[in-house]
Amino acid sequence: MAKTSTKNDKLAPTVRAAAVMVALGTDEAAEVYKFLKEDEIERLSLEIAKLDHMEQENMQEIIDDFYGLCVTQKVLNEGGISYARDVLEKAFGAQAASNYLDRLSKSLRTRAFEFIRKTDAKNLFMMLQNEHPQTIALLLSYARADQASQIIAELPRNIQIDIIERIANLESVTPDVIAMVESVLEKRFANIISVDTTEIGGVSYIADIMNHTDRNTEKYIFDELGVNNPELSEEIRKLMFVFEDIINLDSLAIQRFIREVDSKDLAVALKAANEDVKATIMRNMSKRMQETIQGDIQYLHNVRMRDVEEAQQKIVGIIRQLEEAGEIVISKGGEDEIIA
Repeated sequence: MAKTSTKNDKLAPTVRAAAVMVALGTDEAAEVYKFLKEDEIERLSLEIAKLDHMEQENMQEIIDDFYGLCVTQKVLNEGGISYARDVLEKAFGAQAASNYLDRLSKSLRTRAFEFIRKTDAKNLFMMLQNEHPQTIALLLSYARADQASQIIAELPRNIQIDIIERIANLESVTPDVIAMVESVLEKRFANIISVDTTEIGGVSYIADIMNHTDRNTEKYIFDELGVNNPELSEEIRKLMFVFEDIINLDSLAIQRFIREVDSKDLAVALKAANEDVKATIMRNMSKRMQETIQGDIQYLHNVRMRDVEEAQQKIVGIIRQLEEAGEIVISKGGEDEIIA
């Protein structure tokens, strides 16, 4: 039976990968290396070298988790999402099955239209701007979240909300639909691969897109959704992390992201921040740094709101990168249980 990770969830993905490689042994690890890029080999080798000691219980938990993901990928390839869910629930239980499927859903999205993720967002926008909103929603569900956010920001205001709602309501797409889209766009796109039915889009993906969107577009979308579809608006907000959510981070997480933030960006971001956010960040600085930042803020004049929003978005981006690397934990919507 698969166990739910606790302490090991705090380990960076590269550390977990290093533990798996050690467990495989030198011969098998060497075979895995053949499929990695040079920079991946370098990062992984560094982590293996740094992996001094790990308790047997923790190592076993990582291996069990890795095995569960491998099984999930295999059954998905063989029978699609419904088959996989049935098999995984019988093997690991409903909670573990759902966890494995959620963790693989982003990689599943990239199996079709993978070339989109390698396309410049401006070129992608030029190709999509005159398509039907449903087609745009479908293709953006396979794009990277940062690409999708840029394209949505460029679309006319009256179309943005329609696209957001369509992506949020996407659950699965059959090979027939994919094939139809391929035939319509085959003159503009090449090497499109059809896939089995798989989960795409959805509210979680929209939240990821919104996390990459500039503050102006974000505000407009939520203002409109708040009127037209308040339930969806609230559901998306619960899954997002925005600048004001810094007050919900623990002290260690705040101190960690402060070390990564440029002091000039921090000063600009705090220039128009609300007092709760400003106080939360300030009390996690050294006295010397507080004085420096306060001095920088004092001498900032005629700062454009756009510059403040861009600085805040940079900080949010750093926080999200640290979360993805497993260095900090973000509690989203007040529902995540954090185990010390």
